[in-house]
Amino acid sequence: MDALLDAVNFRIKMGGEDVAVAIAQDHGSGEILMAAFMNRAALEKTIETGLMHYYSTSRQRLWKKGEESGHVQRVREVFIDCDGDALVFKVDQKGAACHTGHYTCFYRRLKGDGWQVVGRKVFNPEDVYRG
Repeated sequence: MDALLDAVNFRIKMGGEDVAVAIAQDHGSGEILMAAFMNRAALEKTIETGLMHYYSTSRQRLWKKGEESGHVQRVREVFIDCDGDALVFKVDQKGAACHTGHYTCFYRRLKGDGWQVVGRKVFNPEDVYRG
């Protein structure tokens, strides 16, 4: 597994870690679900478990997507870019990807001089995240 992980260029410095960009994309629809960061440990855990793990730059720790909400992402395919510093994960999304309750984190579109909500909300965050 070391050779596989060594192909990734964790060159971005964020939250005290060397990270790469991770994009989650719905395997079926192609819709972009979210963008986050991964350190080496997050990528290793993702490959080992088949479930998405990320590095939280704000909390400075590894986290499994859905650890609180149950809205996990099961990995179907993984792509790496030419520089090795960005990864695209085609996933099966359970529930919603966004902590706001929207299916995707990209639920707003620029319209005129403001942001218009265009994405669908699939859960109420107050029902899922306590405290």
